[in-house]
Amino acid sequence: MARTPGRRAPGRRVAVLGAGSWGTTFAKILADGGADVMLWARRPELAREIQEAKRNSDYLPGINLPIGLRATSRLDLALAGAEQVYVCVPSQTLRQNLIQAEPHLHANAVLVSLMKGVEKSTGHRMSEVIAEILPIAESQIAVISGPNLALEIAREQPTAAVVSSTSMETAQAVASVARNKYFHSFVNTDVIGTEFGGVLKNLIAVAIGIVDGAGYGENTKASIITRGLVEMTDFAVAYGAHPDTLSGLAGLGDLIATCQSPLSRNNTAGRLLGQGYKLPEVVNQMQQTTEGLASVGPILELARAKGVGMPIVEQVRQVLAGTLAPKDIAPHLTTDDEPKGERTMDGQAQGGSALRRAVKRALDQLRNGGRGAVGDRP
Repeated sequence: MARTPGRRAPGRRVAVLGAGSWGTTFAKILADGGADVMLWARRPELAREIQEAKRNSDYLPGINLPIGLRATSRLDLALAGAEQVYVCVPSQTLRQNLIQAEPHLHANAVLVSLMKGVEKSTGHRMSEVIAEILPIAESQIAVISGPNLALEIAREQPTAAVVSSTSMETAQAVASVARNKYFHSFVNTDVIGTEFGGVLKNLIAVAIGIVDGAGYGENTKASIITRGLVEMTDFAVAYGAHPDTLSGLAGLGDLIATCQSPLSRNNTAGRLLGQGYKLPEVVNQMQQTTEGLASVGPILELARAKGVGMPIVEQVRQVLAGTLAPKDIAPHLTTDDEPKGERTMDGQAQGGSALRRAVKRALDQLRNGGRGAVGDRP
């Protein structure tokens, strides 16, 4: 049967669970790329606004959503026939949401995590929670991470991200759907590094916000970002990640975007702490979940289990607990009892060259589609 001229054939049927700023933005990414998208919102009134007005005034004010984007508050309708399911709910609610979704999932559906947190009660990454709850193969799970500030992307400002799965075929299948003229997806098979990069940069962004709120300048922030990348890499490698992944979009790229932007919830929360607000006051002021605040404790427990030192994250924990004044955070972050090599994993002062390689790698990926052994690949 011939197609009507000027009309595009329906794309792959996908679902997005979670209609916050990032979930709604990703639904827009998928719809603009040609997918047939159904967005699930927990609140019926929000689903109705997205469905009828093509707006999400709570989380993306001023953004017009694609005409073809549909929304519902019913999980069964959202998941019906979905070949790929993109999950973007608060990390601490993932387990319960998956239990509710399981009866409606197609047996061969690919689950894609858009979340950047760890489960507080178990310390599990989001892909691990998915694998634990759902009776699906590891090859049906993927994660997406990168320098992805929702409002910028909703405004169609160009960026890139990494799709990671233990199955390269799955990663490529997801990447082929999650791309359009303003959003480019690279692929890799380092799920551990890709997920931990997204989690750990949130903690460093909170630290940057704290020192910014306390009135410190660019030297302090640059030192924390640089040393933060070392902590991120040491931690992720200890858990089996490839170090190159932390030098790519899911590590350094996401770290730069989150640390420097007022659109970052983690940066904003840290800045409020640095200005003297107590943790309960900060939580009350934040309209959406701030994953970095919930991840500090679990990450430090995981770090201790592997013998990885994370002084920056430890100081953030102390600020959150009220045992360290925000103005005292920077000296503690940059002072050791004795001089040490800049790279903590090998004790050698190689951090400068490592950082230069990391910056060059990230820029190459954005400009030229740079490739590495197991790094971000288009």
